[in-house]
Amino acid sequence: MLLAIGGAFWLGVLTSVSPCPMATNVAAIGYLARHSQSRALQLLAGLLYAIGRAVAYTLVGALIAWGLLTAPVVSTFLQKHLSQLMGPLLVVVGMILSGLLPGLPSFGGSGKWGMKIAELGVLGSGLLGFVFALAFCPVSAALFFGSLLPLALEQQSTLLLPAAFGVGSAVPVLCFGILLTCARNSATRFFGHLQRCDRWLLPASGWLLIGVGLFLIVRQWWG
Repeated sequence: MLLAIGGAFWLGVLTSVSPCPMATNVAAIGYLARHSQSRALQLLAGLLYAIGRAVAYTLVGALIAWGLLTAPVVSTFLQKHLSQLMGPLLVVVGMILSGLLPGLPSFGGSGKWGMKIAELGVLGSGLLGFVFALAFCPVSAALFFGSLLPLALEQQSTLLLPAAFGVGSAVPVLCFGILLTCARNSATRFFGHLQRCDRWLLPASGWLLIGVGLFLIVRQWWG
């Protein structure tokens, strides 16, 4: 279970530093920081925004996992076949991360809501993080639906693994918010480093998932 928790946490980190969510997070935190009257309020806004994202992923993941595990027909099917499906699913997600396959469709459409919530300033920062987390980009959708949920279902974890994913997604956001508040120049360099790391981080993680998926497939077929 500890390995599964670590895997869910890392999937959350990858989701947060992938290009689309990271750009959204930087824009949102920058907007909240500019419209906060003090450094303490800027830190609070960044913290609430990160918590909002973590809560969104935790709730959505927990509700979907709980619904699938408590439905008798679905639960029986998953118990019989999920171990056989995990390998191919990880291979597909790994191919998406490494650029070998196109990503899943985006589930955006929260832009107008986000602008209205952002006008609330610190009071709406948590809700803003919650709404933006639900605007799945192709990579984040692949990581969440294609890796986290199957892992949570296999471990029969309706809360712990989604929560680990949510915390993992919040950590880079919180770090950037602190840097932006305390040292804007350092925050700019930090974001530049993340963008450069993203060029190899996602593909490397993708190839790792492909390797794990192939290992599971081989073990399934040859015991």
